[in-house]
Amino acid sequence: MTTARTARPPDAARPPRWGRLGERLLFAYVWLVLIWLFLPIAVMIVFGFNDTKSKSNVTWQGFTLDWWGRLGEYPELIKAVLNSVTIALLSTLITTVLGTLLGLALGRYRFRGQGLANLAIFVAIASPELVMGASLLSLFVSAGVQTGYLTIVLAHVLFSLSFVAVTVRARVVGLDPSLEEAARDLGASAWTTFWRVTFPMILPGVMAGALLAFALSIDDFVITQFTSGAEVTFPLWIYGAVRIGVPPQVNILGTLIFVAGAVIAVVNSLIARRSPRV
Repeated sequence: MTTARTARPPDAARPPRWGRLGERLLFAYVWLVLIWLFLPIAVMIVFGFNDTKSKSNVTWQGFTLDWWGRLGEYPELIKAVLNSVTIALLSTLITTVLGTLLGLALGRYRFRGQGLANLAIFVAIASPELVMGASLLSLFVSAGVQTGYLTIVLAHVLFSLSFVAVTVRARVVGLDPSLEEAARDLGASAWTTFWRVTFPMILPGVMAGALLAFALSIDDFVITQFTSGAEVTFPLWIYGAVRIGVPPQVNILGTLIFVAGAVIAVVNSLIARRSPRV
């Protein structure tokens, strides 16, 4: 009785040695990049538990939870964080609405001057923040507008609008128009077709653009510095506190903002998975 033997795969079917090595190097490279990106965040989180005895929070001196119950020791810091969060939420809301409409127009319709509009959007993305901040300050000063909370919101809307429009436009370009045509053939109005067919399909792009606008707004420093006037946001407060020492409360608030952003990103990912695929 003969025993069946498994045939060895031909040499062409086996991955070459250098191919396997390349995969391992690529895998290691990806993990090194991820570690490099998240290492500063990990340091920030760890030093929120540092039992420092001085104003300088750069040397590990022991573990403590005391700082988490002493966030109110710096009222100016709390106000700066609230300013950053409310400005980011307000500017994101305005930017998402305007950017979604702009992305729909650029991705769906053909009109005179469309090429110029696309160029203006990408120029706004590519422009250095220093140039945009100085130009916005000149605009507000020449118009006689007092810089402050409102001008920060307007500035954040202006520099993040292009990012939302580009993100939504990319989603709109990939839509199947036959789905909307089928809805209209079945008697749906243009408004019903948009809310029941078009909007659910572009929702992942809208959410991605909104998250991008929120992230750009809450950590912006350069443009906010030009247009803030007497108002202080979280990045501006940290910049001013660096000269005398950054307290551990800054690390704690940064950790809370990071965790909130991570939760929002996970929720957006779940929404994107459940959305209709086109």
